[in-house]
Amino acid sequence: MSAQNFSDIGRRDSERHLLAAVDESENSRRAVLYLADFFGDYRDVFITLLSIVAEPSEDYFATEGERAEWLSDKRTTMDKKLAEYREILLGAGFTPTQIDVRLVIRPCTSIADAILEEQDKLRCCIVAVGRRGLSHNAEFILGSTSSKILHHAKHCAVLVVE
Repeated sequence: MSAQNFSDIGRRDSERHLLAAVDESENSRRAVLYLADFFGDYRDVFITLLSIVAEPSEDYFATEGERAEWLSDKRTTMDKKLAEYREILLGAGFTPTQIDVRLVIRPCTSIADAILEEQDKLRCCIVAVGRRGLSHNAEFILGSTSSKILHHAKHCAVLVVE
């Protein structure tokens, strides 16, 4: 992870800070590829790769050992995926100082709300997400993270990549 703190308000006015909210999906990969292609040559653009893992409730697992193993496996998987996404950005011309990587594992009822909280904290001007690709019926029942971000984001643009 980068030691750089992109939340510095003074820097925000002269630099563009993008938030790429990613997971393991192919659409998240496409969102990173899009950002790499579109912004790779700009030296005043910074990207935070953010992955939020919703920590299951304590009663979800039979034992604390199972819970710890699940969390460890999830962390390992997402660390590898975030490293892959970082390499895509580096290959497109971003420098290591332009990329921040964050993996947040926390209890949350809504991934979209957690992403929007991070966007607000970091004051990113663009939030990029991959669309999960649910049917309209499934989206109605399960909810859509990208749709919620699109409708509730404030003070930023939202980019949804399919």
